[in-house]
Amino acid sequence: MRKILFILMAFGMTASLTAQPQKSRVQNNGSATAKKAEAAATVGRAALMFPTAVDVPEDPAWRRDIYRSVDLTKDENAALYYPVEPQGGDVNLFTLLFKLLNTGKIPAYEYQLDGIEKFQQSYRMHFKDMLDRYKIPYEIDGNSINVNPVDVPSSEVLSYYVKESSYYDQNTATYHSRIVALCPVLHRADEDFSLDIRKFPLFWVNYDDIKTYLSGQEVMTSNINNAARMSMDDFFSTNHYKGDIYMTTNMQNRALQQYCTTDSLLKKEQARIEKEMSDFEEHIWSTPVDSAELARRDSIAAASVKGKKAKVADSKSSSASRTSRRASSEKSASEKSSSSSSSPRVSVRRQRR
Repeated sequence: MRKILFILMAFGMTASLTAQPQKSRVQNNGSATAKKAEAAATVGRAALMFPTAVDVPEDPAWRRDIYRSVDLTKDENAALYYPVEPQGGDVNLFTLLFKLLNTGKIPAYEYQLDGIEKFQQSYRMHFKDMLDRYKIPYEIDGNSINVNPVDVPSSEVLSYYVKESSYYDQNTATYHSRIVALCPVLHRADEDFSLDIRKFPLFWVNYDDIKTYLSGQEVMTSNINNAARMSMDDFFSTNHYKGDIYMTTNMQNRALQQYCTTDSLLKKEQARIEKEMSDFEEHIWSTPVDSAELARRDSIAAASVKGKKAKVADSKSSSASRTSRRASSEKSASEKSSSSSSSPRVSVRRQRR
């Protein structure tokens, strides 16, 4: 009897020992699931805290892409330049982009001679290549690249190229204008100790890749009220920056300076494009938008202007012709009238017989 009890007790202890690891594994699986849920909740909270702009639809009824040069020396854009060196948690736009590139959090793409951004893998820029090209000092520590904060050339990045996309979304009947791409431009003197400053576009970044990080970085927006702050993403989304148009997306792939030979012509062309954009936005709210009609008008705009000039010329010609015929007719009628008035009247009276 004792032998049977001993066997039963040994069997129970063995069962409890083998069951314990299973329970532990269940607890570990539950812990991993909880961590994943917590990470997902963190991402969700970040999305709520830092909302981003709506993406451009794939099939808008109307769209116009323009490129602007944003000068950071102007007061309207100074928020993107200061502080030149990090102050606590405050950094300027280029310092933020530089750190994101160094840590591999965002990709950057080579600036091509045509100035068009190309977000393909074949145009991906290597961070080390940029450092070597523009002679930015760095040290390699294992797999990481260390750049001293004082060597980050944020003070030399005095402008940005910005690509805007303005479009009409027929699905929501709304008009939007948003940033598509950014390119920091380095302003640096030539190596031959010349006083001439040259511009070196560094790289293109896709705005969709950086907008979450811009949402978490605030900038000061007023010289008078230093408590006035907003995120960099809000700064771009609300069009607080000011920039001059230097190129539009066109079939000839031409910049404005290629066909505007003087500064006055360039300013007139910039004003004309700005007016086209504002007129289109005003047209949306004044009358219903017909996408086919808008496309037709946009495609034959030049021909329409030429046709109007031809119609005006034809109208003047036909008007002159009608005037000539009318004058000729009036002259003929006048001659007949004068001829009839000069001839004597003949009165015939019947005589009674």
